[in-house]
Amino acid sequence: MTQKLQLAHAERATLLILAGIQFCHVLDFMIMMPLGPFLISALSITTHEFALLVASYSFSAAAAGLLIAPIVDRFERKRFLLAIFAAFALATLFCALSPSFLTLLIARGLAGVFGGMMGALVHTMVADAIPFERRAKATGYVATAFSVSSIAGVPLSLLLADALGWQSPFLLIALISIGLIWFGHRVLPDFRAHLDTRGEARAIRQMLRIAVEPNHLRAMLLTCLIILGGFTVIPYITLYAIANVGIASEQIPLIYFLGGAATLITARLIGALADRFGKVVVFRIVAIGACLPVLLVTHLEHVPLVVWLSITTLFFILVSGRMVPLLAIVGSAVKPQERGTFLSLNATVQSMAMGLASMIGGIFITQTPDGFISGYGWVGLVAATFNLLAAVWVGRVAIRN
Repeated sequence: MTQKLQLAHAERATLLILAGIQFCHVLDFMIMMPLGPFLISALSITTHEFALLVASYSFSAAAAGLLIAPIVDRFERKRFLLAIFAAFALATLFCALSPSFLTLLIARGLAGVFGGMMGALVHTMVADAIPFERRAKATGYVATAFSVSSIAGVPLSLLLADALGWQSPFLLIALISIGLIWFGHRVLPDFRAHLDTRGEARAIRQMLRIAVEPNHLRAMLLTCLIILGGFTVIPYITLYAIANVGIASEQIPLIYFLGGAATLITARLIGALADRFGKVVVFRIVAIGACLPVLLVTHLEHVPLVVWLSITTLFFILVSGRMVPLLAIVGSAVKPQERGTFLSLNATVQSMAMGLASMIGGIFITQTPDGFISGYGWVGLVAATFNLLAAVWVGRVAIRN
């Protein structure tokens, strides 16, 4: 019994640190979208240049995934993660110190490189540390980083940006990262089991073999579909809310606060339901259900604040909720000794899909001379279609323990 309690305590401590690392990575990515008005004003940039700042992170993260995939399973996980986390903290500090659009673009690219690596490693370590029967719940626990970022991170960052300038949120993330590196060094266990079965296989050949395995390809396509089903919509919610719905800019933090607070509860609930009733079944229900708020968010105009917040909260719950069973399914579609390489490749696909999704959204969306956003409804229809395709495609992914 004592040994079981110690194991449970160690698992909780590991998940807490991994969730904290994920919080920094998620907040660093999320904060760019609500910071749009600050950056456009302070740096005198256009909306197209702002879109490039957002996309640069995703495409850099995709490139990093290709770089890390051949080598990730050759290193002990803990030290590798903390080293990359330290580089991420420096890149985020560089963002805060950037005096121009060009330097910020470079800094965002560097943050994307190391943030993309971190995201893949965090999910790899969850899959390594937690048995399959509890993995979806553990994934849901780590996924609460998204909720905490929305509840506390984004509103606090916007307050800091309003009071101290747009640089202050990046300084905050860098400081939190430094603290987590220290705690992670003390708390995280070593992850070496995957090293024993690696053998002498050449890294590049191993990566290519893993990449072209049919089930792995199906899992990566599933990831691509689900990202396209959400991120075509997400970057433009703030612009649409202010321009078309009539939400005041100072009310924008409420969207993130309420949505994050709701997902803080529902992410773990969805994970527990996925473990109990089946990950594929729950994934399908949530993915199909997400179509409703996706269509409402992209079509409604001039509604009361309480109606808009109710819809965006449901959007947060279901769109983020899709990721909980998805990550458990994808992480279980590969052998343990190949998991790090595969999840790095999958992170590359995810990042490329994010960049592609934001570009697809930008193709449809235009701003009229009177300031309104047009074409957002078409974006919603595209996103809903991708969600329905994902709900069908998930049945083709074979799950291994």
